[in-house]
Amino acid sequence: MEIKNAKYMGEVMDIKVYSVTEFNKMVKWYIDENPNFQEFFLEGELSGVTYYKSGHLYFTLKDKNSQIKCAAFNYKFKRIADDLKEGDLVKVFGDVGFYETRGEFQILVRHIQKEDKLGEMFQKLEKLKIKLEKEGLFSPLFKQKMPKYPNAIGVVTAYTGAAFHDIVKTTRKRFENIDIYIYSAKVQGVGAKEEIVKGIEILNEIPEIDLIIAGRGGGSVEDLWAFNEEEVVRAFYKSEKPIISAVGHEIDNLLSDLAADVRAATPTGAVEIAIPVKSEIELRLVEKEERLKNSIDRILKKSKQDFENVKNNYILKKFVKVVEEKNSVLIHKEEKLNKILNDLLQKKYHELEIRTEKIIGLNPLGILKRGYTITNFNNISIKNTSKVNVGDKIETILENGKIISEVKEIF
Repeated sequence: MEIKNAKYMGEVMDIKVYSVTEFNKMVKWYIDENPNFQEFFLEGELSGVTYYKSGHLYFTLKDKNSQIKCAAFNYKFKRIADDLKEGDLVKVFGDVGFYETRGEFQILVRHIQKEDKLGEMFQKLEKLKIKLEKEGLFSPLFKQKMPKYPNAIGVVTAYTGAAFHDIVKTTRKRFENIDIYIYSAKVQGVGAKEEIVKGIEILNEIPEIDLIIAGRGGGSVEDLWAFNEEEVVRAFYKSEKPIISAVGHEIDNLLSDLAADVRAATPTGAVEIAIPVKSEIELRLVEKEERLKNSIDRILKKSKQDFENVKNNYILKKFVKVVEEKNSVLIHKEEKLNKILNDLLQKKYHELEIRTEKIIGLNPLGILKRGYTITNFNNISIKNTSKVNVGDKIETILENGKIISEVKEIF
């Protein structure tokens, strides 16, 4: 440590100048000697829980406004549970540890007491999940199918984030002709949920877009929490275009995953789900083309063989002769049928003449032509003399007229 003179407001003052090592030693001494930093309890929610094979446990303890790093070395020997998870509400007992070389401090945990309830955030999340599930937002009945060969995709994520660059890189690698529309949105912190919702709505209005990928890279539960907000979940559900929730995480409690049509574990995974590999498509097309050619060749070859077989067929070779023979038989049968029909017609015609003559003979008017007459009295034909009396007027019908006469005498 050096002490230098300096003027301040006209007065000479002694200024202390420390090296970093000196300063860190002072801080460590202060912490180690201060009883308030030793053997105390802290209460809060767990975040970023990580168990290492080395036997150490690291996590962050937080409340609504602050957080602090914690470490439990050789946690098994301290009988610390190995099933701690995000959102657990706990009490930890330990001391403040300060590392001079890095100028960092954390809580050195000796014991962890789990509470019987989830943290406040996860309690609210569970209630929201139950509410939205009852409304049907997670129902598989409303899930849309992904287009098999999209021409353009929309992406809602931070333009500067690794997620967007992974999406672009993977898309170009799989199918370089795909168009990518990006809506740059905050994906964590204040205003994130509003921007994510707006991004989904705007991309839905672009006709060229076939599907939407909305998400971000990994992070703590707090970093990912925007995708648990009710507004965001409803935006996923209302999306008219198929939408993929692509948030880089391993936990299974993001509500956007449940409301989306498809869930991907990472943004890269979303592209692998949505975008086919162009080279594989081309290979399949070549294989199909080859199979089609082979199939056509087989059909043509078989058709040619069938034609040769037919051409050499005995019946086909004798076809003309067979036709002539059949034609002769047909002509003979036709002549025979015509004769039968003519004979039948002649017979029927003769019978008709006979019947006609008989009918003509029965016609009473026919006898008039032969000189005979018909006599009527009161329009009744007289067949004997008993039908008339002397003085009656009778009517005589001849071939060409009638005669009216009076009966003078009856014999």
